[in-house]
Parts: sequence; structure tokens; C-alpha cells
Amino acid sequence: MNYYIIAGELSGDLHASYLIREIRKRDKLAFFRGFGGYGMAREGCHITKHINELAFMGFIEVIANLKTVLGNIKACKEDILDFNPDCIISVDYPGFNLRIAKFAKRHHIKVFHYISPSVWAWKKGRIKQMKRILYRLYVILPFEKEFYAKHNMEVEYFGSPLLDEIRDFRATNAANAEPEDYWDTPKPVIVLMPGSRTQEIRRMLPLQLQLADNYPQYEFVIAGVPTHGKEFYDSFIGIRNVEVRFNQTYSLLNIAQAAVVTSGTATLETALFGVPQVVCYKANAISFLIGRFVANVKFISLVNLILNRKAVVELLQKDCDYGNLDYEFRKITLDNQYITKLKGDYDEIKQLLGNAGASSAIAEDIYKNLNA
Repeated sequence: MNYYIIAGELSGDLHASYLIREIRKRDKLAFFRGFGGYGMAREGCHITKHINELAFMGFIEVIANLKTVLGNIKACKEDILDFNPDCIISVDYPGFNLRIAKFAKRHHIKVFHYISPSVWAWKKGRIKQMKRILYRLYVILPFEKEFYAKHNMEVEYFGSPLLDEIRDFRATNAANAEPEDYWDTPKPVIVLMPGSRTQEIRRMLPLQLQLADNYPQYEFVIAGVPTHGKEFYDSFIGIRNVEVRFNQTYSLLNIAQAAVVTSGTATLETALFGVPQVVCYKANAISFLIGRFVANVKFISLVNLILNRKAVVELLQKDCDYGNLDYEFRKITLDNQYITKLKGDYDEIKQLLGNAGASSAIAEDIYKNLNA
């Protein structure tokens, strides 16, 4: 069968790569084409538009790049018609993917959407549209299935794909353990995770790097993303003795004492590795105000959203300054009582998420539905 698969960001590219791998186990003649990144390409998907050209965040940023966004949507529609797939698998990236799903519905192409838009936070009106245009919706947060049931929409929850990805990392890491001196430092490691989009990194990394100026007893390492080169990160690092490591986020979290994390999937990944964290986030002021006005959530980090209470500290907008960051950093590195409580919250999240196997289960469900 021919599968058209769309991911617009790094996390979606990773989840999509796992789906591709699992579908191939069931469909030996599968051919994949679509929008995505390096992970999907490694699994044999023909990439027609790279995520480097797709990721825009915030209302103002999207408006500023509207011509590019609309051009990408047009190109995707044309590519789908040329390819004539048996189905479309769209991964996250709802502003783009729901437009494509509406188009696909008109052309009688089934759309399997993986990772729900945050309609429980805002834009509940999307639910009616999603009922009409999506063939199947796979959610990855435990509270989402109940939420959709209240809105009379059936969805599937097979767990979080992060559990699969972390499981595989640990299995590989155990089989190919590096010597202890691989990191070449006797100091405790602090991971800086400034995000994946250019705008996020520009806003967050300079603030996070100030910690390196004041805590020489730690080894600060930036979890770099491959969509940005070393020179980009070096422009922020300057003369500091701070390393950037690409495609090694899990390796870093595996040995980290603490992490400073920009909100997103990384907050949940950090929790699943049991690493104490403080969450930082700054957006364009107008974008943030619009988001606050229309959003219906108390938290922005997945950790707090899943638990439905404050477990990790979120420093947002004007509160995201060095004074507050320094205070919270001391807590996640020195306050043993606070660290113990936080790790207990992390254990609760693991119980709520359940077991690994989401990628396999979703691939099986897609394959069965296409062959029904």
C-alpha cells in the first residue's frame, strides 16, 4: 500500500518514524512519502518537504510567515494528488494537518490522525470538524479519551509513544554501554533544553546559559537539535565552556542531575527519565496574550497537565527571568526533600501512562482498518 505521512516538527518526525517501522512489519510492500524529517527518512520515507521549512510557532509568527505556510499547504495537496495514497497518516501539527484532512475527505482518502490537537485547552469547536474529516484519531494522553467521550467522539488510546522510544533507548544503551569517562567530566551534568524552533531557542537559550556563568561546579550541556547547526548554538555560547550535543537528548537525560526545559514534549521525556526540572517558556507577547485569552488550562507542561496539578515549576513570560530561574535551579539541585517529592510525582505519571507498545498497536490498527 501507499502511505502519505505528514509530520511538521521533530517530535512528530520521531513518532512517525516508529509508525513507519511498525507498519513495514505488517505491510512488506508499503511505500511511504510525505512531509517530515531525518527520522522518517531513515525509515525509508521519501521526504518531499523537510520539517526545517515547516515549523512556525505562535499566532504572530504564523501570520508573519503566512505566505510560506499557505505555499506548503498547497504543495502538500498537489503532492497527495500526484501520489494517490491509500491513506494519509498525519502526526500532530494540527493547524496544517487538519486543513489537509479536510482536503483529503473531499477526495475520499482516509486520514488516520496521530496525537490530538489540544482541544481540551482551546478551540473545542474543532471537535465537530474532526468528527467529519478524520477516519481515526489516536490520542497519547490518558485523560484525552474521557474528554472526547464527553463530546461524543470515539478515539483510541494505546499509550504514549515516548514509552516505546525510551524503552528502545535503554535497551540499546544497556547493550552498548559507553565507559564512564565518555562524558569526560567529573562534574554533575545539567541539561539545557531550549526547544527545537528557532524562535524558542533565541528566547530561551541566553537565559538558560546564565546559569553556566554562576555554577562552575556543574557541567552544562545543551541538547541540540539537528535542524540547527553548531554555529547557531555557538553564537549564544560565546566563550563559555558549554558543549552542545546533537541527537543525544536521551543520553544526556540518562546521566543528568537536573534539567532546564522549554515547555513541550521534552518536559514529559525529562520526567520519564526521573530528572528534576524547571520549565521555562517565553513567547511573543501578543501571541502569549492571545493564547491566555482563548486557552482553558491551568498549566502548559505535560507533566502538570497529566497530573492535573502543579508538580514542576513553570516560569512563564515575565516570571521567566534569571532571578526566578536561579531560585528554582537551587531547588532542583540542592533541596533533597523537593527532589524526592518531584520524583514521586514522576512515578505517578508512569503509572498513568501505562506500558510501552503504542507504536505497534497503532500500526496494527491502521493496517487492519485498511484491509477490513
